[in-house]
Amino acid sequence: MNLAKFPRIRLGHLPTPLEPLPRLSEALGGPEIWIKRDDCTGLSTGGNKTRKLEFLMAEAQKQGADIVLTQGATQSNHCRQTAAAAARLGMDCHLLLEDRTGYDHENYRYNGNVLLDVLHGATVEHRGPGLDMNAELDVVADRFRAECRNAYAIPGGGSNPTGALGYVNCALELLGQLVDLGLNVDHIVHATGSAGTQAGLVTGLCAMNAGIPVLGIGVRAPKEKQEENVFALAARTAEKLGCPGVVRREDVVANCDYVGPGYGMPAESTLEAIDLFARYEAILLDPVYSGKGGAGLIDLIRKGHFSKGERVVFLHTGGAIALTGYTHEFDVAAKA
Repeated sequence: MNLAKFPRIRLGHLPTPLEPLPRLSEALGGPEIWIKRDDCTGLSTGGNKTRKLEFLMAEAQKQGADIVLTQGATQSNHCRQTAAAAARLGMDCHLLLEDRTGYDHENYRYNGNVLLDVLHGATVEHRGPGLDMNAELDVVADRFRAECRNAYAIPGGGSNPTGALGYVNCALELLGQLVDLGLNVDHIVHATGSAGTQAGLVTGLCAMNAGIPVLGIGVRAPKEKQEENVFALAARTAEKLGCPGVVRREDVVANCDYVGPGYGMPAESTLEAIDLFARYEAILLDPVYSGKGGAGLIDLIRKGHFSKGERVVFLHTGGAIALTGYTHEFDVAAKA
């Protein structure tokens, strides 16, 4: 497995920290919790998509692109980081934002990630719910090509084999940190959505024969669909790396019990996780991904799924800037 053969542009502050969470661990009374701080990748407030974009934007440059396009929900972390990467590299960026929640709050529609999209110079189109957004993206990319633009289209979440290389690299980085710290880890837990983060992690860990199980906490799709999506992408990523078959179906596990009302709509457990991480460890989760990942981690600890004496790494996928788009979910006035 040789990542060096793939084009890459350094956009992130890597390696990201690996830190213990002693107060949260004590409060929950379960395993020893550590956190991999991929909220600290540095590109426009950071997040997991930066790792993917290091490979995707390098591929775009290699193809001579002068504009990159991608799609996501209104408060998409991926769209914000893509706009930031394009700004850094002097490319134009065009975003398709899908209304997946029906929220009409002004902060949700114009603050948080949306504000940063605009500040980074991206142009934006909006779509209603229920469409095949990658198909919509292809149509818009063809429109730009008809205008003689060299358009490079990035799928939602940056989740294709090129993007997933970012999390193969993260798996290697994390294993190196564990060796340096002399730590054994029993589980890795993170939020999983468009599949690229989990697919890359699982592929990297399997290729290195690490023996550390990964649990993705789903934020949108049902369990069977989520696992199918992750496994399919992991298989394609392994083929791209030259190690086909290294990931088995049983290596891909998702728990989708914490989606709540729907994608981008926090449940009470999401809000509790945001509160506990902020109060005990001064770490900010987001209402869409890391908040639901944290909710799953907390509930599974309470249910005894992770035992006292074990060590769990929670991969923080970032996105806290979206909190400013969700002020309607927090009773701030009553507490201030």
